[in-house]
Amino acid sequence: MALQHASSGQVIALQRSGEDGSQFSSIALAKTDEIELIRLVLPAGKTMPEHWVKGEVTLQCLSGEIAIDAHGRTSTLHGGEMLYLAGATPHALKAVADSVALLTIVLKS
Repeated sequence: MALQHASSGQVIALQRSGEDGSQFSSIALAKTDEIELIRLVLPAGKTMPEHWVKGEVTLQCLSGEIAIDAHGRTSTLHGGEMLYLAGATPHALKAVADSVALLTIVLKS
């Protein structure tokens, strides 16, 4: 079964009350030829090893605390903060606390 993405104009809940943060339940929210939007749910201690994507990336922390290793340093995002990465920038993530984030990837430049 194909993943159902949001359609233009559809309201999307990014944070859900009563959600079990101990489960890694990320979901692709929308995808076009130009962008992909992903809701990341990262329980405390969850890591994503170093990787990169071709397009530019923004990571907006909605709640919790996420450490991002990029450009030879570690930056920490808290709820309400975001980080931009140029395309092909190697990066790794670690959830310092149960976290929810919105990841945007530009697929075409």
